Order: sequence, then C-alpha cells, then structure tokens
Amino acid sequence: MRRDIQFNAEDGTTLRGWLFLPDESTGPVPAVVMTHGLGAVKEMYVDQWAAALSRSGIAALLYDVRCCGISDGQPRNEYDPWKQVNDLRDAISFATTLPEVDPDRIGLFGTSFSGGHSLIVSAIDRRVKAVVSQAPTISGSSTLAKSIRPDLRPAVQRRFEEDRLARFNGEAPVTMALVSPDTDGDAALPNVETWEWYERMPEGMRATWVNACTLRTIESVDAYEPGSYIHRISPTPLLMVVALGDEITHTQEELAAYERALQPKALATFPGGHYVVYEEYRAEAIAAAVDWFTTHLLGGGAPAGLVATNGTVGAAGARA
Repeated sequence: MRRDIQFNAEDGTTLRGWLFLPDESTGPVPAVVMTHGLGAVKEMYVDQWAAALSRSGIAALLYDVRCCGISDGQPRNEYDPWKQVNDLRDAISFATTLPEVDPDRIGLFGTSFSGGHSLIVSAIDRRVKAVVSQAPTISGSSTLAKSIRPDLRPAVQRRFEEDRLARFNGEAPVTMALVSPDTDGDAALPNVETWEWYERMPEGMRATWVNACTLRTIESVDAYEPGSYIHRISPTPLLMVVALGDEITHTQEELAAYERALQPKALATFPGGHYVVYEEYRAEAIAAAVDWFTTHLLGGGAPAGLVATNGTVGAAGARA
C-alpha cells in the first residue's frame, strides 16, 4: 500500500513523497527512510526498493529532496549536501510520529549522492538502527578532481568565485545542465555513462525531472567528504553496496572506505559500472538491502547470501 505524504524540514521547506506500508500488519512496523542520488527523483527505480521493503513487512518513506521533483525549495535544482543531510534527519523525525511506524526501528537507505548522506546520518544520529549505503559518494573533492580536467580546474574555480560574488550582490545563482554526453560540456555530470542511463530510462520516470543544476551545487560537492564519517557508524549495522567498475563514485574509494568502517558491516559487490545496481543487478541489489533490513529491523536471522566471516567478494555476493 502506498500513500502520498509531506512534511516540513526544520527551515519550513515542504518535502513530499510516498509512504509504502505492508498490506497486513498487527502493529507498528519498522521503517526505512530513503532518498535518491544527485538530481534524481523518487520515481527513478528507488521506489522499487521501497515497494520490496513493504512486501517484507517494513515501511518505507521515500521523498524527493528539496528543490527537486515535487518537493518545495529554492532555488530550484540546487543540491546542497548538508541541507539534504539535515532534511534526512527531519524525515526520520517525521517517520517516528507516524502511528504505523515503530520509532525504535528506523533504517536508512541512500544511493549514490544520498549514499554519502546515509553514511553521515547513520554516524551522527543513533535513531538509525541499520543502514544501506549503495554506490555512495565518498569524497566530493576527489570525484570532481577525476571528472574535471586539470587544465580546466582554474577556470572552474574562477566561476565559483564569480558566482559567489554575483549572489552576494543579489543576483540569482548560475544554473547549468545536470547531465551531458560531452565530457568537456558545461554540466554537473559531463559523462556518457550518466547521460545514457537517463536516456534509457522510461519516460514516465522523468515526468518531474529537470536536467538542470546550480553551479553552487558543484562548489558544495567539492567540500563534501562523507567518507570521513564512516568509522563512526558502528555499532549501527552497515551494508555497503559497490559496483566493481564504478567510475562515477569510484570503486577503489568505496572499498577503501569500507575497510575503515568498524563492525558490524557487510559488503555486497556487483560487476559493472555505477548504474548496474539500478538495471542489470537491480533485483539482486534490492534483495541484499531487504535482507539486511529484515535481519536488523525485523530480527529475521542471517541475511541470505551474506557470510558470517570475511570471504570472497563476487558477483551479487557479499562479505561480513
């Protein structure tokens, strides 16, 4: 069962989305709070994770981030990571007020950009009792360093400074495309892989999506380092889902961050690039997340496919 929801963030911004509830329950159930990645909206595959959780007996609260989709917020299409982190904590507060939800069994799911948010929130907010971080942003500065050619970086820095001065003088933030197939294009995500992912997507998933982003978003990402929080997540159980050929959030950074995390933790890996968790291995990635939350929020025993001791990492496999 799915119903529309809305709640206000601490600054009064209204955030909107869906609450997925099990069709049958005998009392308050666990709930997982969820958002999507940079610039993506709730209809872009993540609702399938939410639906699967509800079928397993766990509620899911999925919403569009501020300034995006059907949520409020100005300027439109600005993705400030720290505002989104605070909004996640407000979403948790909202979830705990719902009569259908057990406030002592809250989980957190993030993917890509929000995968980084989930690392931070689960490290600093002990209301989170289990977390899944999928293909997460580990280091914003490293991501930008790898996506912007070194010879172009001084010009980008000058644009940051010019935009900041213009905003100080009362002008609107500069906007640009979110995605572009031109690797030297004026876009937040100028790479063919991301462009083709959006192009393959069914049209209905993009009904509220806008290919736009503020320049200030990129400047904010440059100062965003969620991987620095990962050692603080314990004792909250962490499942990290990693694509082994990820050139968007970078496999090696994700694996190195996972090694810094303390127990309890598990790692699920899939062959291919950043977007395989939404496409080729979507069913397996959903199953891994549902198993994790079932184990740690419902007490369902050892997650299927997760071994109890360090083991090999393979396609659709995991290790503790």
